[in-house]
Amino acid sequence: MSADNTNRIRSRPLAAPRLDATDRKLLAALAANAERSYAELGELLHLSPPAVHERVKRLKAAGVITAVAARLDGEKVGRPLLAFVHVDTTSWAVTRQLLKLTEFPEVEEIHTVTGESAMLLKVRTANTRTLEALLERIHAIEGFTGTRSYVALTTYLERGPSPEIAADATASAAT
Repeated sequence: MSADNTNRIRSRPLAAPRLDATDRKLLAALAANAERSYAELGELLHLSPPAVHERVKRLKAAGVITAVAARLDGEKVGRPLLAFVHVDTTSWAVTRQLLKLTEFPEVEEIHTVTGESAMLLKVRTANTRTLEALLERIHAIEGFTGTRSYVALTTYLERGPSPEIAADATASAAT
């Protein structure tokens, strides 16, 4: 896969680099609005624009910032139906089949999970008929044996991970 492919499947988690308070403030500012200039970010962080640029470069190189992307409104792009699909498989050895799911544009996220299902998919479709068609295509993949779908009625919060450290994590790290 090319380095430009932002839809890649991660084979294993990367080691977490050390982030200082300024890195975390920078990440929070970028997560809130990635269109901010280095000058604007510098004002927020009390750094020069070149210093902000160097931090962003370092965070990208370390894999902390994996991509800068537009967040699209599913309804406005013709995919208002958000669903979470639990996928059952014949075994854990379905990694190759997992790659086939990346070919479906309706699939936004793929997670292996614990519990009754082996995988969890986040999908967006135009309506229930197109969701059903997607489920048919998933069932046709060798090694996938069943699905359970949960349609989201209202989304109150949808965001990526927060760079902030939780208060309880700080307390346990200090002990």
